Amino acid sequence: MFLSALLLLQTDALAATQPASGVGGPVSGYWPVMIFFAVAVIFPVLPVVLGRFVRPNIYSKAKMRPYECGIDPVTEAHDRFTVRYYIVAMLFLIFDVETIFLLPWAIIFMGDDFSFTKFALIEMFVFIGILVVGYYYAWRKGALEWA
Repeated sequence: MFLSALLLLQTDALAATQPASGVGGPVSGYWPVMIFFAVAVIFPVLPVVLGRFVRPNIYSKAKMRPYECGIDPVTEAHDRFTVRYYIVAMLFLIFDVETIFLLPWAIIFMGDDFSFTKFALIEMFVFIGILVVGYYYAWRKGALEWA
């Protein structure tokens, strides 16, 4: 909230200093973006850098051990995962991205221009068809079989 108000004030200040013709140089319109980028970089980096100087540097064996809910660890902390987890994660990402692409399509499909919405409908059925073929391929290859 504060950052957006700051950028709005900066934009108004820049607009007041520019000539009436609107010519202020090639970079003058990008100042709010540059300020936003600088703030976006400084805010996360500053606590990390300050933390390095403020915290005490006392290392011990207990701090370097893996933590399992307050009890002693039963196994090594770096166990390997089976490939099945990664395959399921990739399939989830693919179909999750599909839902991201379905939302703008649904908004466009609600429009008034019927010729465009008909084109969008055909295009989305092709998109969903390709994903169904991929899902069928993963199913036939046994990627979804756990046992």
